[in-house]
Amino acid sequence: MRAIDLLNPLEFLDINEIDEVDAGYLVIGSGIAGLRSALEIAAQDNVTIITKSEIIEANTRYAQGGIAVVYSEDDRFDLHIEDTMYAGAGLCELEPVEVLVKEGPARIDELININTNFDRKENGKLSLTKEAAHSKNRILHAGDTTGAEIERALTEEVKKKKNIKILEYNFLIEICGKNEAVVYDILKEKFLLMKCKAIIIATGSIGEIYQNSTNPEVATGDGIASAYRNGVEISDMEFVQFHPTTFYKKDVPRFLISESLRGEGGILRNNKNERFMLRYNSRGELAPRDVVARAILNEMELTSHECVYLDMTFKDKEHLFKRFPNISSFCMDYGIDISKDYIPVSPAAHYMMGGISTDIAGRSSVKGIYAAGEVARTGVHGANRLASNSLLEGLVFGKRAGESAISEYSEENIKEFKFTNKMKNREKIAGIKILEMRSELKKIMWENVGILRDERRLKSAFEKINEISIKLAGYSFGKDSIVKGVELINMLTVASLITESALLRKESRGAHYRLDYPEASNGWLIHTIIKK
Repeated sequence: MRAIDLLNPLEFLDINEIDEVDAGYLVIGSGIAGLRSALEIAAQDNVTIITKSEIIEANTRYAQGGIAVVYSEDDRFDLHIEDTMYAGAGLCELEPVEVLVKEGPARIDELININTNFDRKENGKLSLTKEAAHSKNRILHAGDTTGAEIERALTEEVKKKKNIKILEYNFLIEICGKNEAVVYDILKEKFLLMKCKAIIIATGSIGEIYQNSTNPEVATGDGIASAYRNGVEISDMEFVQFHPTTFYKKDVPRFLISESLRGEGGILRNNKNERFMLRYNSRGELAPRDVVARAILNEMELTSHECVYLDMTFKDKEHLFKRFPNISSFCMDYGIDISKDYIPVSPAAHYMMGGISTDIAGRSSVKGIYAAGEVARTGVHGANRLASNSLLEGLVFGKRAGESAISEYSEENIKEFKFTNKMKNREKIAGIKILEMRSELKKIMWENVGILRDERRLKSAFEKINEISIKLAGYSFGKDSIVKGVELINMLTVASLITESALLRKESRGAHYRLDYPEASNGWLIHTIIKK
């Protein structure tokens, strides 16, 4: 039984008044996919973007390495397609991969035309680097803050459009069919009923459900959870990518140490100063991320050490600090000069390959609800995302979702949602209790549904998630706990879906590794699907 099915956010809230808002088309999320879909729609109609923090606070902003695209004379579409399919461990779908790769250059041209400042060589040509599992140099970058630069350019472009309304600090409570959503205005402390022509979900990732994560605190799986509650098909949730290299220091938040450092020759060493990656894979440090993450975990266990180290000391200091200014500065804040000192690193939750099932037009299984970006399972990433394909996916399929929403709008069969306050006379839960439950969930997921899995730990996690869900179901949320409370419901929902999917897939493939089923099986060349 999924105890999460007891958790409907609207039943936890005392909503006495709700203001109706004509949103036009509603885009939920302000990362690369949401912004690109909004721009596409704005060419023809009105759009409202809601985001629960500032518009720039999205996973896009934290993408350091770059964006993959066939842009050089010695690269070809078929090579990028082949690299993507290889990394995806048998579960990539050819059609969406071809769409991604072949439409990529046009989307990059659009970014350049709105003054996105990618790094260039002295001759003015775009600078391209290589990352793990790429056969060619095809990673465009802007220092080590590529995502932030793209987010800046797209945000500035969005703000120029008079028919795009941006509502910051507006939190999705629940999607109510394809034409309405209940939203909470955090600053004004009031509820809104967004009336819309269609909904594009672009809420990003789920990393906050794990104790160690590269994601911002807002990444609580809100879009996936709400879509699930509305009967939308969810798939491949077992495939959570753990980034091999995040900065490790006790009591310091995890900070991404980009794969592009290894792309420029970075060497992984254990605490005995031994280079170890070639013992695990012939590609060494440029093996697929799942291989590198498991290798690091194994080295940490073999050496009884809390981390391994990334060696960049063979590179010139001036080059390192120019190419990786953000990483260099962060490390210096903790006394590490990356041109002289090894960088302590260990894995952390990073990216969700699964999510809302969509076709190549961004359509979900429910008419009028679209999804794009990390929240969607397009078939591009398979079981293990190829480095730097995520930003490109957000651009390509964000545009496509926007196109579909516009072209498929119809006033036929629009159901009016009648809001009723269903909250029972329950005790209001204290904010500290919500934070305790949240912390408990993150620990459960990290220890039981992390890089290494088995049936015993997965079943234990599922039972514990159910216990927390049942406990939470007896409470209601006061005004001071609306956001954290609904986030906890969403986190529990996503955690349950990941754990259930991981139990279903009795094999090891890509980012999903089971100690009790260590081999891949041809019988599992299928997607796991969950629907309420």
